[in-house]
Amino acid sequence: MIFRETTLKDAWVIEPELRGDERGSFARTMCKAEFAARGLATDYVQQNMSVSATAGTVRGMHFQRAPFTEAKLVRCVRGRILDVIVDMRSGSPTYLKHEGFELSAENHRQLYVPPGFAHAFQTLVDDIEVSYLVSAPYTPDAEGGVRYSDPLLDIQWPLPVSVISDKDANWPLIDPDAEPVF
Repeated sequence: MIFRETTLKDAWVIEPELRGDERGSFARTMCKAEFAARGLATDYVQQNMSVSATAGTVRGMHFQRAPFTEAKLVRCVRGRILDVIVDMRSGSPTYLKHEGFELSAENHRQLYVPPGFAHAFQTLVDDIEVSYLVSAPYTPDAEGGVRYSDPLLDIQWPLPVSVISDKDANWPLIDPDAEPVF
């Protein structure tokens, strides 16, 4: 695996090293020793999948509050998405900064989302499937979020938003004077 640092502290893009022959290809997508060597989460308790039919769909920005914070390892297994993460950790040098990453079935990239980050993605084509590992079980009472269109973040989504849940459309705006989430 090839680990590429991002501009956000502790977040990584991970590219598999494909080995091919007449049958196709093979690659590791997770290795406990390699993740541990970089201080990344190594124990995952759930694998989730998300299927979206329409290009322009936005899912997120979600996070889990302590003590249920979670790392995610996100991969698009069908189609293409723009995956966006926001550092919500008040003590981090990249606090409230965000970055977007194109993940697709063709590029095989994965995004390591550290605990304390908000996470969302937009579908760039119709008929996508995203699979992701999480390091903590989903806990509804610990769920939080940030509005995908928060002017403080000014995320530039590449497509007009075609579909979004009421919950995701109505997460609160970030109040810079409020107590930080993390």
